[in-house]
Amino acid sequence: MYQLSPSMLSADFNRLGEQLKTIEESGVKWLHIDVMDGDFVPSISFGMPVITSIRKESGLFFDVHLMVSNPDRYIEDFAKAGADLITVHAEACRHLEGCISQIHKAGCKAGVALNPATPLCQLDYVLHKVDMVLLMTVNTGFGGQSYIEKSTDKIKDLKAMIDERGLETDIQVDGGINQKTIDRVLEAGANIIVAGSAVFGGDIKANIAGFQDAFARHQ
Repeated sequence: MYQLSPSMLSADFNRLGEQLKTIEESGVKWLHIDVMDGDFVPSISFGMPVITSIRKESGLFFDVHLMVSNPDRYIEDFAKAGADLITVHAEACRHLEGCISQIHKAGCKAGVALNPATPLCQLDYVLHKVDMVLLMTVNTGFGGQSYIEKSTDKIKDLKAMIDERGLETDIQVDGGINQKTIDRVLEAGANIIVAGSAVFGGDIKANIAGFQDAFARHQ
């Protein structure tokens, strides 16, 4: 099943509650929440207090993407704050398998993210343990970048890897996804689509409808 997971990082924080209500009313089920620590990536975003606050009012599925060093330190805290799925970077974990187990133990679904230059072989021994793989299709840590074209082949290769193993793992893509790039990532095998400015820039409802139309074309 296809899901649009709008990136909260691109929302207008002066109107955050209003905009989250708008996407929910437009049929969106997921919300992508980028947590950045200024260490694993240069930028700093937000943490548990913001997630706890919006959790009180939102029925969205909280898709929390931890772009932080040694994320195992924070798994329990983000689960308590209201995360439904926690994604950690393979590059940031000292013990990736242990971190995945920790996420499941905290009651959340587990995802593993790979930066554009990180090979799929990093998933060889954990793919069967994760609910989702996030392929970054831009360099991590900054919004507004263009889609890296070589990502399409990486998505196809991951899809083949999942199918060969008889798994049903979701494939999420994040970075440069808009109306110009959506069809190629869906055709390649992605089914969870993160979009920031392509959702929150301009008419939110019309932007979401555009993604929903793309999903319908690929059903």
